[in-house]
Amino acid sequence: MPRLNVDALAYCVAWTALAIVGWHVGGMRAGLLLSVGLFLIVMPTSAIILSRTGNFGLERGIRWGVLAIAALALFSFADLSGA
Repeated sequence: MPRLNVDALAYCVAWTALAIVGWHVGGMRAGLLLSVGLFLIVMPTSAIILSRTGNFGLERGIRWGVLAIAALALFSFADLSGA
């Protein structure tokens, strides 16, 4: 029986939560940008890193870094917009 990858599950939950918060703070466009836009950035980046280096630690760090930058951008937008 395969075991659950906790890091991948945590990443998916964090990504979903960020998209929901984006939808709440910035409207539908922000929520869609955070869900689909991050997908268009994270998936190719992960594929390139893994195909060239095979380093799962590096891929994990970059993936979480992209999510953290998106969260910072969202919260900066929320602060600037007064929401």
